[in-house]
Amino acid sequence: MFQSVLPFLRAAKLDDPVVCYQGALVADPLSGDFLRHVPIPLPAAREAMDAVIEAGFHLNAYVDDELYVAAETPEAHAYADLNKVEMHVVGDLRVWLHDDPTKLVAVGDPEALDELEAVLKPRFAGSLFVSKSLPHFLEFAHPDVNKGAGLAFVAERLGFTAAQTVACGDGENDRELLDWAGFGVAVANAHEDILRRADLVIPAVTEEGVASLLEAYVESRA
Repeated sequence: MFQSVLPFLRAAKLDDPVVCYQGALVADPLSGDFLRHVPIPLPAAREAMDAVIEAGFHLNAYVDDELYVAAETPEAHAYADLNKVEMHVVGDLRVWLHDDPTKLVAVGDPEALDELEAVLKPRFAGSLFVSKSLPHFLEFAHPDVNKGAGLAFVAERLGFTAAQTVACGDGENDRELLDWAGFGVAVANAHEDILRRADLVIPAVTEEGVASLLEAYVESRA
């Protein structure tokens, strides 16, 4: 979410456009303007909501960079607490939703979500982007949305190319990001598919691998 990444951008004094929501939203940290926003069309969103809720999973909905849930549950807190954002409890999400959501997220047991993904990915092929982010989050977005597309938008706006880009990833939803970048990097604890795609594997997140990579790059340019 844009609101959850803002404190880190401000702390690092970064003012370049930031890619959020798997690439569905690119925002300007200074003005708060949405430079790119590709939400899920309401009919497809409602169909996905029906499928997730009928399968017995908790569902998050995101509209105007706010988090909405049907009820305050441990699953709702799993996302809100991790991202340090407020949740808005609105009752039945299918009744409440009247605007195209930026994304939807099913929250639950990782293995159960793997099974749900295996069913819904082919069902929504061409109409929704479906991917795990963390093991207990299954995310749904517009079919034209992925991190690679979001970064391509920023690259065109700022004037750099894929060949000039290093991308770091760990989760399943980083596939398109690493594929787009000229040089793909995976942390050691990344999903196995991300490890296979990477040109370089660096220490795990717990060992601050990305920080080490950035420090090495800065030192090489000194």
